[in-house]
Amino acid sequence: MFRSLHMKLVLIMTLLIVSLMTVVGAFLINSVVSYYIHDFYTRMEEVFGQDADLMAALRTPVEGEENGAKQIAMILESYNGSLGVDGRNRNYYVLDGQTGRCLETSDTQSDPILDFSSLNLSLALNGKDGGYESDVSSRYMDVAFPIERGESDYIIYIYDNRASISDLNGALIDLIVKSLFFGLMISVLLSFLMSKTMVIPIERLTEGAERVAEGDFSYKLEVASRDEIGILTGTFNAMAQQLQETLTEVENERNKLDTLFLYMTDGVVAFSASGAVIHANPAAEEMLGRPIPVSNEEQGEEPSYNYEFLFGDIAPLHDVLAVEANGCLNGTREVNGRSLELLLAPFYRERQGGVLVVIHDVTQQRKTEEMRREFVANVSHELRTPLTNIRSYAETLVDSAGEIPPEMEKNFLSVILAESDRMTHIVQDLLTLSRFDSGHSELKMAPFSFGQAVEDVYQANRMEAQRHGHDMRLLLEEELPQVIGDRERIVQVMMNVISNSIKYTPDNGKILIRAGRDGNWVWMEVSDNGIGIPVEDRPRIFERFYRVDKARSRESGGTGLGLSIAKEIIDRHEGVLRLVDRPGPGLTVRMELKMEGPGYETA
Repeated sequence: MFRSLHMKLVLIMTLLIVSLMTVVGAFLINSVVSYYIHDFYTRMEEVFGQDADLMAALRTPVEGEENGAKQIAMILESYNGSLGVDGRNRNYYVLDGQTGRCLETSDTQSDPILDFSSLNLSLALNGKDGGYESDVSSRYMDVAFPIERGESDYIIYIYDNRASISDLNGALIDLIVKSLFFGLMISVLLSFLMSKTMVIPIERLTEGAERVAEGDFSYKLEVASRDEIGILTGTFNAMAQQLQETLTEVENERNKLDTLFLYMTDGVVAFSASGAVIHANPAAEEMLGRPIPVSNEEQGEEPSYNYEFLFGDIAPLHDVLAVEANGCLNGTREVNGRSLELLLAPFYRERQGGVLVVIHDVTQQRKTEEMRREFVANVSHELRTPLTNIRSYAETLVDSAGEIPPEMEKNFLSVILAESDRMTHIVQDLLTLSRFDSGHSELKMAPFSFGQAVEDVYQANRMEAQRHGHDMRLLLEEELPQVIGDRERIVQVMMNVISNSIKYTPDNGKILIRAGRDGNWVWMEVSDNGIGIPVEDRPRIFERFYRVDKARSRESGGTGLGLSIAKEIIDRHEGVLRLVDRPGPGLTVRMELKMEGPGYETA
């Protein structure tokens, strides 16, 4: 029975499908279990093992605290996302550190019945951390560790019943069984179809072989099977077309390489072993700022552009040709304000070779790196100043304890508090920008009255403006409509612009706040007759930490980040925040927003 090639094929394909699905299934199931266990303990370690703020909050009771377990539960509730607590399959428990009695839990679906046979929980009841390990074959995952909060002992116990793993494994097994069934059906069907190709008479093969042997390559044998005889028949048919197909493939590859070199963004220049240009793409000519004609060595033309002329200052040609396989030489060049990075490597073909130069435009990367270094330097400088002041005044208080007048001591403490607030504002602004850069700061889009928002900000700043003797007025050109956006963030921008105008306008100045509508856009302008901004500084006014008058900015408490944050907020709303050119002293800042919010196409 199994002497038939057809039955052998059916058996082999069946065994192959069964073996493959078994191995894949076992691997998937084991991988899912290992992944969930690893993810569980990784999360626990990241939250409880590395978050010092969380551990300090768990161990430090609040003033007047009566129920420590409830306070711990409230803290853990805020970390549900990081812990993966969902109230069903994964829950947290706050236990009494002495008796193990459950005091608080996120499990609202059933009465908590804890498994005190758990090694992690047993260790925690004995005052030891429960660890971050679990057996793959265990029916649950847990972690437990004791917490001393005030005069009370508690145990934080995280328990996951692994129901998610079981459900996913069940779904995988069901999928594997179905795939196995269909795979077997397909294998049987394919084996029947392939068996028909194995009935080619030997005579036809002999006849075809004789005609091919006589040089008749136009005659093609009918391929009736896919076994050894079919392969032999196909080989005979391929012999007649092999040369033409090879030439066609070479031409196609050449066309593909030509297209690749033509449209790739990196510059590429290829030289022969003598240094003559054999290829140069448009990107290379554009980066180097000159045409690079290909040399025709066969006609004895003297190359006008060769390797030594173009890149001889980077490395001599013989040095590049001497580089070992898979190696290259590096170089840099500045051309027309661009920073170019050059990679020079030899290439080899039969009996000949040459040099390939790849040109990368790294101008933007270097600008980005320079901005990063400048940003770090600015952050360090901004934080160093208040830290230095705090340390100086604190050292004075310590060295002169009991010797300085109370009034002076109070002044020193006020300076320390003010500098601490200044550092807090800097860190908060940096965190806001970091969230914007990482994409973690989501806008809370909702309709709100733009006119009411402008009026609220105006009222909020009136007292401060009057304290400086400013004449601040509000002019709403019409009844403004609702807009879609994050009201809190938009108000933050308005407050920043208006407060800057109040700060940097000398006392008894004039400030005019106007707002209106222009088609599908709403706008607000804040104009003043203050110190203004020089023309040469205006293009950089929205850069982080950039301040026109650094000394005056620090005196007024500025961090140099307010307008950067405002610009980020407006950009995320797909709006416009800019300075308006106008005659006379002072400054006008204009904010424009789409009424329908970001993503809406305006006319």
